[in-house]
Amino acid sequence: MTATAHRSDRARLADRAKAYVALTKPRVIELLLVTALPTMFLAADGIPNPVTLVATLVGGFLSAGAANAFNMIIDRDIDAVMQRTQGRPLVTGALTPRQATVFAWTLTVVSTAVLAVFAHWLAAVLSLAAIGFYVFIYTLLLKRRTEQNIVWGGIAGCFPVLIGWAGVTGTLDWPAWILFTLIFLWTPAHYWPLSMKYRKDYAAADVPMLAVVRGRTTVGIQVVLYAWASLACTLLLIPVAGMGIVYMVVALGAGIWFVAEAHGLHARAVRGAEARAMRVFHASNTYLTLVFIAVAVDTLLPF
Repeated sequence: MTATAHRSDRARLADRAKAYVALTKPRVIELLLVTALPTMFLAADGIPNPVTLVATLVGGFLSAGAANAFNMIIDRDIDAVMQRTQGRPLVTGALTPRQATVFAWTLTVVSTAVLAVFAHWLAAVLSLAAIGFYVFIYTLLLKRRTEQNIVWGGIAGCFPVLIGWAGVTGTLDWPAWILFTLIFLWTPAHYWPLSMKYRKDYAAADVPMLAVVRGRTTVGIQVVLYAWASLACTLLLIPVAGMGIVYMVVALGAGIWFVAEAHGLHARAVRGAEARAMRVFHASNTYLTLVFIAVAVDTLLPF
C-alpha cells in the first residue's frame, strides 16, 4: 500500500471518529458536566472519592452521549430540513442509521456498567431514566406535538445533578432536588431565545417551538418569568444546604444580571427591535456556569 493510500485511510478513520463524536453533541454534554461536578463536591462536602468522581463523570458523559445519539437517529428528518443541523453526520451520510444505533446502544450499556460498578447502582438507574426520558418523552412524544416541549422535555437535562449526588452518597437529598429544579426552571429561559434565533428553521421543520407558535413577545415574557424563577430557586439552596457568602453573592449577582438580560429581550421584542436572542442564550450559559462554580468553591472553602 502506498503512502498516499495510508494517508487516505487515516483521513477516513479520522472523519469517521469525528462523526461519532458529533453524534454525542459534545458541546451540550460540557454544560451537563459543569452541573454534575460541583454537585458532587456539595454532596461530599468536599472532594469526592477520586474513583467515584471519575466514574460518575465518565459514565454521565457516555450516558448523555447515548441519549443525544438516539435523538439524532430519530430526528434526522428534521435535521435535514433545518439549516442549523444540516451538517450532522446522519444528514451528511458520514454515518448510517445502523452505525449510529449500534453506537448509541453501546454507549448506553457501557455508561450503565461504569456507573453501577464504580459509582452506585442508583446513579446507574438514574442514568437509564435520563436516556429513556430524553428519547421517549421528549424526542418521540413532546418535541413535534406541543409548544411546551422544551419545558417538560428539559427534565432530561436535569438528571446529571441527581446522578452526581447519587454517585457520591447513594441517596437523593433536598439539595440535589433544588439543583434539579434550578436546571428545570433555567432550561426554557436558556433554550427559547435560541428558538427565536432559528424560528424559520423550526417552522420549516414543523416543530412547534414557542417562538413559532406564539411569537417574540410571548417568548420574551416567558423567558423573564423563568429567569426570575431560576434566581429564586438558587436562593433556596442557601438555607437548605448551608451555603456561604461566596455562593450567596454569586447566586444573587449573576441572577440579577440574567434577569436583566431577560427583561432586555422582552423589551426589545415589544418595541419590535432586533431581539438579540443569542445574547440572552449565551448569558444563560454563563449564568448557570457561574452558579455551579460558586457551589463548588463555596463547598471547598474552609469557612
